[in-house]
Amino acid sequence: MLAFYLHTLSPFIFKIGDNFGPRWYGCAYVMAFACGYWLYKWLAQRGYSEMPPENVGDFITWAALFGVMLGGRLGYVLFYKFDEYAAHPLDVFKLWDGGMSSHGGMLGLILFTLYYARRHHYSWTGIGDNLCVVAPIGLFFGRCANFINGELYGQPSRVPWAMLFPKELYDLKDTSTFYASFGANANIDTIIDQSRHDPAVQEILRGLLTPRHPSQIYEALLEGVVLFCALWFLRTKMRSPRGVLTGAFFIIYAIVRIIGENFRVPDAPLTGSLTRGQFLSLFLIVIGLAFVIYGIVTCHYERADLEKKTAAAKA
Repeated sequence: MLAFYLHTLSPFIFKIGDNFGPRWYGCAYVMAFACGYWLYKWLAQRGYSEMPPENVGDFITWAALFGVMLGGRLGYVLFYKFDEYAAHPLDVFKLWDGGMSSHGGMLGLILFTLYYARRHHYSWTGIGDNLCVVAPIGLFFGRCANFINGELYGQPSRVPWAMLFPKELYDLKDTSTFYASFGANANIDTIIDQSRHDPAVQEILRGLLTPRHPSQIYEALLEGVVLFCALWFLRTKMRSPRGVLTGAFFIIYAIVRIIGENFRVPDAPLTGSLTRGQFLSLFLIVIGLAFVIYGIVTCHYERADLEKKTAAAKA
């Protein structure tokens, strides 16, 4: 019988007191913004962006705050937990508890880059293309943070790399075995915390928990590594009209998200046979196709206009 790995990672990098200290979830966002800044600046320095390298820091900072953070949080509230936050609106500000939506962050970035481009007289699709190239880095770090937190775990599985996630205790339909094992006054939060360092608790949990796909790692590889490699190739090895890269990002992300969601326990009610993430991803495909068509059509007209001007100059 396989001895499946029991997830014992702490969400804290280190603790100050009982429940305070820097968390890996917050660290993931800092790393994502730092790497995104460095890579975007690298592209700008090599002529892949009309934005001067010295303006990249300002752009990434505001994109992080108003696009990713605000858009991601509002997206999570609206798409996944609207009823809960409507009942407790102040919980919207508890970012340390997690709760961000990739789809919301993307929509937030669309709106922010549109505003920023018009304000600073840049091409909207031009700055968006490079932002989409670096965005998978943030997705990768975010999914790694999900794994460290032991949240958004996968469907039951007996694959050799399946894992046991203590946060499954929150979703137990029959809690009788849990209370029989830990006592009638047992607290789930306390048991999860003890599972990180108490061998006795760990041994009991091995008999209670279900082996599951580590879907966070799957999604980190699909949404992070695979998506980044595809977009980096398109950016550095091929010449594409402005907007096509943005469209490719939405389309490829939607496809790999739909694939990854098949291994993950739904964190919201299904829409037909689709998870919430899969359903929202269908709209991203439509958005992506719109960007691709816009980029190709715009490039065609710009080329035709240039040819007319060239012919007129020769005449």
